[in-house]
Amino acid sequence: MHDHAPAPGGIRDAGHRRLLAVSLGLTATIMVVQIVGAILSGSLALLADAAHMFTDSSALVIALIATAVAARPADDRRTFGYQRAEVFAALINAIILIVLTVSVAVGGVNRLLNPGEVEVVGPVMLTVAVVGMLANATSMWLLSRAQEKSINVRGAYLEVMGDLIGSVMVILAAIVIVTTGWMPADAIASLVIAAMIVPRAISLLREVFSVLAESAPKGMSVDDIRTHLKGYEGVVDVHDVHVWQLTRGAPVFTAHVSVASSVYAQGRSAELLTRLQSCLADHFDVEHSTFQLEPAGHDDCEATHA
Repeated sequence: MHDHAPAPGGIRDAGHRRLLAVSLGLTATIMVVQIVGAILSGSLALLADAAHMFTDSSALVIALIATAVAARPADDRRTFGYQRAEVFAALINAIILIVLTVSVAVGGVNRLLNPGEVEVVGPVMLTVAVVGMLANATSMWLLSRAQEKSINVRGAYLEVMGDLIGSVMVILAAIVIVTTGWMPADAIASLVIAAMIVPRAISLLREVFSVLAESAPKGMSVDDIRTHLKGYEGVVDVHDVHVWQLTRGAPVFTAHVSVASSVYAQGRSAELLTRLQSCLADHFDVEHSTFQLEPAGHDDCEATHA
């Protein structure tokens, strides 16, 4: 028997799509402002941050498409629906981040090795960077709670976080240029932005690969679950336990449960099954669980015929 109830606030939540749409609007607007500011000021760091904004806008579009696809109902061919669309969108986001890192790093090194005649206009650079920081802070606030339950929204959240930190770096570089006139600060800031992108990309890739490898969700112990289930009266053993996640916030659990003969004799198997499913939902936040109840010793029979 199964419990098919979706996790509250999961990836099918229309509120996630609204948050992503608002964040996209803010990001795209600030991207245009930064491009204009980069042209007027000659700042490579500001241009790198604008490129990051462009990447984030693309990532948010991908995220919006993914959430719409993930909301499609399951059918006989895709029995879990399209929830994995979020995972693939997150993978694309991670790849975009890596490409961006390489591009920014190359541009920063070239500016340091070949400074040329570029003179950065500090005040323009500073003003645009402050506007970008405020917009990014707003986007992060909007996405902060939803990213805890959706890997797709988390990808967008990490993108915006990188933009916020990037804007702070640009502000610091602009202050140095305005107060001291030291132009290499601009190129150094662009390299710092690139360096900060790397850990975020790796973190997102690791989470994507963990989901695709059907690993147990982070922080969930199979031993703890098995021990907890074995504490119920009538449960002799719990084996063939599998726990994975379709995407962030959508764990799935299956297990074989060896049951004492008295449970069947007293007609309490349905009651026990309900209690086990409630245990998974209440104590481990697993809303989709499947249990196969079998008489004690049945697992030994299975091993004999394996």
